Amino acid sequence: MLRRRHLGRITFAEANDLQRVLVQSGDDYLLLFEHPPTYTMGVRTRSENFLVAPELLEAVVVEADRGGDVTYHAPGQVVAWAIRSVLDDPSAGKEHVKALEDAVIATVRFFDAEGLAGEVGRLEGYPGVWAHLEGRPSKIAAVGVRTERNDAGARRTMHGVALNVDIDLAGFSKINPCGITDKPVASLHSLGLLVSSVGVEEHLGEELEQRFGGPGTVARVDRSVSTQSSERPLLRRLRKAGVDPDASVALRARKPEWLRIEAHMGAEYQSLRKLNEDLRLVTVCEEAGCPNIFECWAEGTATFMVNGERCTRACGFCLIDTRKPLPLDPSEPERVAEAVVRLNLAHAVITCVARDDLADGGAGAIAQTVRAIRERSPATTIEVLTSDLKGDADSLALLFAARPDVINHNIETVARLQRAVRPSAGYVRSLTVLARSAAAGFTTKSGLMVGLGETKDEVLETLADLAAVGVSIATIGQYLRPTEQHLPVARWWEPAEFDELAVRGVELGLRHVQASPLTRSSYHAKKALSDATPVPAPARRHAG
Repeated sequence: MLRRRHLGRITFAEANDLQRVLVQSGDDYLLLFEHPPTYTMGVRTRSENFLVAPELLEAVVVEADRGGDVTYHAPGQVVAWAIRSVLDDPSAGKEHVKALEDAVIATVRFFDAEGLAGEVGRLEGYPGVWAHLEGRPSKIAAVGVRTERNDAGARRTMHGVALNVDIDLAGFSKINPCGITDKPVASLHSLGLLVSSVGVEEHLGEELEQRFGGPGTVARVDRSVSTQSSERPLLRRLRKAGVDPDASVALRARKPEWLRIEAHMGAEYQSLRKLNEDLRLVTVCEEAGCPNIFECWAEGTATFMVNGERCTRACGFCLIDTRKPLPLDPSEPERVAEAVVRLNLAHAVITCVARDDLADGGAGAIAQTVRAIRERSPATTIEVLTSDLKGDADSLALLFAARPDVINHNIETVARLQRAVRPSAGYVRSLTVLARSAAAGFTTKSGLMVGLGETKDEVLETLADLAAVGVSIATIGQYLRPTEQHLPVARWWEPAEFDELAVRGVELGLRHVQASPLTRSSYHAKKALSDATPVPAPARRHAG
C-alpha cells in the first residue's frame, strides 16, 4: 500500500528527517509539499554554480544527500518525494527516475490541452523534464534521487522531483541550476499555463500513485486561504477544513453515560492538592480541566506542568491561560523533584506550556527538571510531554541530553484539521519531532483527540503515520469542549469505536494504544510504558 500525504509548506530539514525515518519503517510513502525559499545542494554540487555567495542569499542553503547539483525551491513549486522499496537491481534507480519523470510529463500534458508548453518530455543527457517550445528547451522539473538499504536490507528510494508551477523564477538567477549554464529554467505559468499549484499537486499525486502501487490512503493538510468573515476565526477555519460547526453537539447537551464522571475528593486528592499549593506547583490536570483528575489524584499520580502556566499559543481546544507568559522560575525544577520524592512516584510526567518567546522553547528548563528528579529519585521513570519546540532540532537535543524514559508529543488531530485545531503547529512538524525522538532511541509517545469532525479512516491514517515514524505508544480520547469560546464537539465517539481503534493501532505497528472516551495523554502512563517496553528473551541453555 502506498500512503499519499499532502503536507503543505514544510522546511527541508523537517521533510528530510521525516523521510529518513520512513526509509527505515519499510512502509511506502508519497510525500507532496512545497518548501519556503531554499537552495539544496546535491552530492555533485560545485561551488562555482553559486553565482552569489551562499551566505548572501535570501534563502536557506542546505546540503542534500540526493544526486545532482544545486537547485532552488520556493512556494509555487510542487515537490514530490517517493519513499518506497524497489528491486535490489542496478537498474532500479533508473526505473524509479523514469517513473517520476513520466508522471510529471503526464501531469503537464493533462493541463496543457492547447500545447502552450510545446513538446514536453526529456532532453538527452539532462535529467528532469523539459518544455521544448520553438526548438528551445526549458527545464520545468528537476529530479534528484538516491537509493539505499535500510536496516532490514530493503533497497529504498529517497527524494524525488520538483515541478515549477508558479514559482518566482528569480531565485534560479542566483545559481547555475543543476549545474547547467546554457539552458533556462521555466515554470508552467511562464509558459502560459495558468494553473494552480494545488491542482497540479493533486494530479501529480494521482499519476505517481498509479505508477507506484495503485490506490492507497490519502491524507492532506488544510491549505485553504484565509478570507474576511464576521465569524470567529476558529469556526471559520473549521468550515474551511470541511466541518460544519452548526451541526455540532450543543455545549450544554447532556453527555452520554460513558462521559459522566463522579467526583471523589478523598484524602489522597486533598493531600496532593495541598502539596501542590505548598510547593507552588502547577498541574496540567487542573489547568486543562482533565476529566481524570479525581481518579489519578486518588492514586497519588499527577502530571506537573513546568515553565509557567501561560501558553504562547491559542489552540482551539485548550483551556490553558494565554496571557503574556512570565519569566521562568529557576527554583521550579527542585520543587517538582521535591513533590516526586514526597509522593514516592514510580513514574513522573512532566509537561509544559508552549514557550515560543524563549530561544529554546523552554527545553532547557524541562531538561533541568528531569535532572533534578533523577538526582532526588533515581528509581523514578520520567515521561516528558513536550510542545513541538518550534521544530528546532537543537532545542529537542537539550531534552535528549537529559535522557527521560519517554518523550511524548501530541499530534492532537488528523492532518486535515490541524490548522483549525492548532493553527500555530503542524502535522509534519509533529511527525518530525516524534521521528527525531524515535531515531535517537527514546520510547516515543503521541496522542490525539476525536470528536472534532475527523473520520475513522483519517484516525487510522494518523495512527499508521505515528507507527511509521517510530512511535511506540498512542493515546486516543474524546474531545470535551471547555467553553463556548472553544471548538465545538462534532460528535461523541462510542466506547466500542475506541476499542476498535486500540486494536487497529496495534495492528498498524504501535506497541500500546490507550483508547477510551476519557483517555488523556498521561492516563495510565506507567502501564503504557511497561506494555510498550519489550521483555528481553530469556537466555538459552545449552546442552552440556
